[in-house]
Amino acid sequence: MSVVGAIVPSVSNTGKPLLVTDLDNTLWDWVGAWYSSFSALVDSLVVESGVEREVLLDEIREVHQRRHTTEYSNLIAELPCLQELVDDPATLRKRFDASLHAQNSARKHATKLYPTVRETLDALKALGWGIAAYTESGAYWTQWRITQTGLDGVIDVLYSAPDHDEEGGVDLASLRYWSDTSAYRLKQTRHTTLPLDVRKPNVQVLNQILDDQEVEPGGAIYVGDSLMKDIAMAQHAGVFDIHARYGESHERQEYELLRRVTHWSEEDVANEKRIAAQAEVVPTFILDHSIGQLLDVPRIAEASR
Repeated sequence: MSVVGAIVPSVSNTGKPLLVTDLDNTLWDWVGAWYSSFSALVDSLVVESGVEREVLLDEIREVHQRRHTTEYSNLIAELPCLQELVDDPATLRKRFDASLHAQNSARKHATKLYPTVRETLDALKALGWGIAAYTESGAYWTQWRITQTGLDGVIDVLYSAPDHDEEGGVDLASLRYWSDTSAYRLKQTRHTTLPLDVRKPNVQVLNQILDDQEVEPGGAIYVGDSLMKDIAMAQHAGVFDIHARYGESHERQEYELLRRVTHWSEEDVANEKRIAAQAEVVPTFILDHSIGQLLDVPRIAEASR
């Protein structure tokens, strides 16, 4: 664990301390799970449809950009190259059910917590910490991942984007793999959805989380894998920041496929470059290996007394 700076800010004496955590690539390997499930879908579609892989990827990128997400449940129904293969568009998902099954099976197998996540969160709760999660990912798949990884109730409150499927006018009930919504609906974790166009870094959202939980900035810590989106936001809000460097994914081979079919528009890319061009973000604490290192941070021990 690396430490930057010699001074550890004081902890607020009011209210119980709060951990605000990012989810994707902080608590679980989102890039790896996405890559596994998306590759399984595309590989199967190539075999089942006979459409060339690059044609599929080009059309998938167009849908992702139109729907502003790489986790769009109605994806294959909006691909022209597949629509041409069926007489009735309503039968398209049934026609490629094997491909959807391959995707779902790979997603379930690959969606797992990083090592020590559950033990660390349980230890923090035993020490009296509250746990809030803030993610840009959509509501449905975020709820599914929390349920799949056993964190329903471990996380006290979730703040996420709404479902992009609903924004696309899609009947969610017709798309879900489970007919029983209890298979993915959160039963204990409270869930608040944010406006669709709200993206990190957004200090107002972080301030809202603190207000909702009745915690001053000095009584919270924030952990996330992105220097620009997570750490810079925490610092601007006056919240003690911890960088989950073990979750950085931009240099991984799997990230190349994500770039290939990204939902980011040219405007999004330009905005990211603008943020990156700002002053270098230097995290206060760095977790090199796992989130379990949180328990060694003096700030945690101080706030838990």
